[in-house]
Amino acid sequence: MKILLTGGATGGHFYPLIAVAEEIHAIVKEDRLLPPELYYLAPTPYNERALFEQGIVYKSVSAGKVRRYFSPLNIIDAFKTAWGIVKAVIEVFKIYPDVIFSKGGYASFPSVLAGRLFRIPIIIHESDSAPGRVNKWAGKFAVRIAVSYEEAGTFFPSEKVAYTGNPIRKEIAMPLKKGAHEFLGLDPAIPTVVVLGGSQGSQKINDTVIDALPQLVSVCQIIHQTGKANLTETKNTAEVILTNNPLKDRYHPFDYLNDLAMRMAAGAADLVVSRAGSTIFEIAAWGVPSIIIPIPERISHDQVKNAFNYARSGSCIVMEEANLSSHIFASEVKRLLDSEKERAAMTLNTKKVAKLDAAHKIARQIIDIALKHE
Repeated sequence: MKILLTGGATGGHFYPLIAVAEEIHAIVKEDRLLPPELYYLAPTPYNERALFEQGIVYKSVSAGKVRRYFSPLNIIDAFKTAWGIVKAVIEVFKIYPDVIFSKGGYASFPSVLAGRLFRIPIIIHESDSAPGRVNKWAGKFAVRIAVSYEEAGTFFPSEKVAYTGNPIRKEIAMPLKKGAHEFLGLDPAIPTVVVLGGSQGSQKINDTVIDALPQLVSVCQIIHQTGKANLTETKNTAEVILTNNPLKDRYHPFDYLNDLAMRMAAGAADLVVSRAGSTIFEIAAWGVPSIIIPIPERISHDQVKNAFNYARSGSCIVMEEANLSSHIFASEVKRLLDSEKERAAMTLNTKKVAKLDAAHKIARQIIDIALKHE
């Protein structure tokens, strides 16, 4: 049984693939099937260790973005995509998988097109409220379509769609409460706010948090994932702003939170601040109230819709960048920390969104289709 995974370029595409791969291995072991051959085609391996741990063979295939605005880079990326299609056709022919599972995004296009040419069964998953261009196109011939938001299902043939939720790795879905405060250097008697700007960090969120620090440290302690490129600048600015502030030790900046640190942060968190990508589903799995700050629609077509879809479940509040200021942000954090009743309701409502069996359901379909195609 050969299974090809594609997608990537961001953690929001890559890590759900790893979650599904974990479940494929679990099902194969449970059903006593022969171990599958797993392959990953994308422009970069993203996380080589994660691929190695799941026994996934990486094959490089170039792909270019299609920007929604004029840019000379669109011409360059068109050539990248053309070469990627040629390379994908060669690699897919050599592997000849029994099924292809795609998370979408521009990185998946060459592999999905090659799979289409060879009439290989294709399953896609859409993480956002509205599908991107590649998934919308692939949905026309995919044999199964999984979606994280029910709203996304309306863009595809209803008979192919399953509302599964978003695949989450088992490890990251389970917060660690025991020892979390000690591990992160926190005071268990003080409320904890965890700020996640994505693996690359969000400059807007970083700037807002830094400007609000004097107000924030008076009511809580902050775990702040700044992004690797932003740590030094953010840390230095924070030191200046909090000079002579007796509560400055309540601010804890990190460039990146690995799996263990993220689980510890989730276990300690009273409130999470995040963008509106796939992290929403991790927050829901943790059962933690949140403030969601989506990337503006002019930059990302999906995050605003994702944020308000999540808010309709009662699990979070949404703050749009256009209305975001340090004063408003700090006031909203304080209001939520003061309202235990509202946070308890948010925690209860996260159960409507968290679907911890998403990866298992998708993996089962992949295996069933692969076995039929062998």
